[in-house]
Amino acid sequence: MTERDWIEKDFYAELGVSSDASADDIKKAYRKLARTLHPDKNPGDAKAEARFKTVGEAYSVLSDTEKRKQYDETRRLFRSGGGAGGGFGGYGAGTGGFGTGAGADFNLDDILNRTGGARAGGGAGGLGDLFGGLFGGTGRGGTRPSGTARRGSDVESEIQLDFADAVRGATVALRLTTQGRCNTCGGTGARVGSTPRACPTCDGVGLVTRNQGAFAFSEPCRDCRGTGRIIDEPCPECGGEGVTPRTRTLNVRIPAGVTDGKRIRIKGQGEPGRGGAPAGDLFVLVHVNPDQLFGRSERNPDDLTLRVPVTYPELALGTTLTVPTLDGKVSLKVPPGTASGRTFRVRDRGVRRANGTSGDLLVTVEVAVPRQLDEEATAALRTYAESTKSFDPRAGLLG
Repeated sequence: MTERDWIEKDFYAELGVSSDASADDIKKAYRKLARTLHPDKNPGDAKAEARFKTVGEAYSVLSDTEKRKQYDETRRLFRSGGGAGGGFGGYGAGTGGFGTGAGADFNLDDILNRTGGARAGGGAGGLGDLFGGLFGGTGRGGTRPSGTARRGSDVESEIQLDFADAVRGATVALRLTTQGRCNTCGGTGARVGSTPRACPTCDGVGLVTRNQGAFAFSEPCRDCRGTGRIIDEPCPECGGEGVTPRTRTLNVRIPAGVTDGKRIRIKGQGEPGRGGAPAGDLFVLVHVNPDQLFGRSERNPDDLTLRVPVTYPELALGTTLTVPTLDGKVSLKVPPGTASGRTFRVRDRGVRRANGTSGDLLVTVEVAVPRQLDEEATAALRTYAESTKSFDPRAGLLG
């Protein structure tokens, strides 16, 4: 993306959310679109592939708190004529934009390049700071040396893990279809044997200054689209972009104890950067399948939970239970007079932590009541009820 893309594109509209959408709403919208538009589900569909890339670019900005803040500020400063998306259409002529018109008493170069001196009151850095940090420039007080260098977009994927793999940790082979460096041209965008040249219009800077009478403003160069380069002979494989969709398999190590909904960052495994800039990151969203026996404690996810059905005599008289763990079985002593619903703690039978220690297994005993009784059992139970009628478990309940 160039600076002009930031100003003209409406990333909120790309994801179908409002500008005040929450981070969760943005994530849900992206995940829904990414699943629908993924190249694996739309083989050979160029439009879906292009849309998939656009949605990814939008999410890479709006999912990052700092980038989103800078993007919103950029749109606010460059909004023209009250339009929803902003853009360059309002610059130069008419009212309400930058350039000529009533009240236009500043140079747009000031906005793009000012260093926080007298005009900014010593504090604001203008859009030069925003673009400098986001598009590979020098930041405050400097001029962007070349529009070609920009960090690669972040990529998000999802995996489904069995409960045991999430608790113990696992290495998962993840198949990704993302924009990758073009193998034919090596990422230059130029046909093999040719070399991109500096744009003569902007001298390779990527920005041009336009005069409107007594005023002047800067904008991304239209001839090179803000890249600072002219490719006379585009690579036939990537069309001059320097990247092509590529499917690759990446072995991802999932740490032990990962919980459902955890987002794991893998640095440098996103889309490649342009012009020598670093690659983006890969974010893997983990979904954990529930287990038939074990759960995770809400208070401490390193503790596993287990519910064990028992009979009333086992609780009343006491017993020793054999209960399963993820690594085998253990014996659990239940003292006489134990109440149904009591939880016992089995040490070091939970999730293995990175420091070598482990959580615990929390075993809750619950009375299982038979649905039907034969005559002998019914008679014995009535005899028991008669012999214990002096015991009232609801004493004091009604005052």
